[in-house]
Amino acid sequence: MLSTLFAQLPLTSFEWLWILLGVGAAYIVFGVAGFGTALVAGPVLINFMPLSRIIPLLVLLDFVAAFGNWLPTRKAVARAELFRLLPCMALGCSLGVVFLLSLKSDLLMLGMGLFVSAYALYSLTVSVRPTQLSAAWSVPMGTAGGLFGALFGSGGFLYAIYLNARLLSQEQARATQSALISCSTVVRLSLFLVAGVYADLPLLLLALCLVPMMVAGLCLGRRLTLGMSRETFVRLITWLVLASGLALIGRYLSEVNWAL
Repeated sequence: MLSTLFAQLPLTSFEWLWILLGVGAAYIVFGVAGFGTALVAGPVLINFMPLSRIIPLLVLLDFVAAFGNWLPTRKAVARAELFRLLPCMALGCSLGVVFLLSLKSDLLMLGMGLFVSAYALYSLTVSVRPTQLSAAWSVPMGTAGGLFGALFGSGGFLYAIYLNARLLSQEQARATQSALISCSTVVRLSLFLVAGVYADLPLLLLALCLVPMMVAGLCLGRRLTLGMSRETFVRLITWLVLASGLALIGRYLSEVNWAL
């Protein structure tokens, strides 16, 4: 029975190694920063599967990981900010799923390369973040966060920018962000379920196989926060994300030149 199921995952040992390493690294980052799995895993996994499968795969894993982060801190959630962002996030998620399932894979690869590169450059070059934002910013930030979350698997950094500029307590900002990402995974999971994406048995099997690596990554990420500052670690990962994003753009351009 198991051999029949695994036969539906035609991956070589080399591909399994890179997929496991990519997912492990992604959830180390998630354990430290609370978001960013697709920014790290996406550029690795896209070499072995289309983005339209990668994002639903990571959503399944994020669903488990996000609730693990949210439950211990749920009492610190700023409910007013959460309820302000949720409708906009749901709208953005809906638009993102439509684009993800309808755009060509090469355009999505280019889009992801540009997205992760822009995010990495922003993180590395902009040292001064907004210290105070109007509540009206919840509309563009929530919508864009939902759109990027569904389309590229990571809109969490937009929620972080907004919440850190609205809430004085770091504990409240982090707890609210975890709650928002938890809700985002539920919305995206529901949308992908309605769209029939999870009727793909090999995708579900692959997610199941990656759960142990996800758990190991989360545990290691939480341990790293004890021995290294969050800022130092996230900065290191951001350089890796930038390199991955530029590699995706280079790959897209090389394929276009080859086609010409």
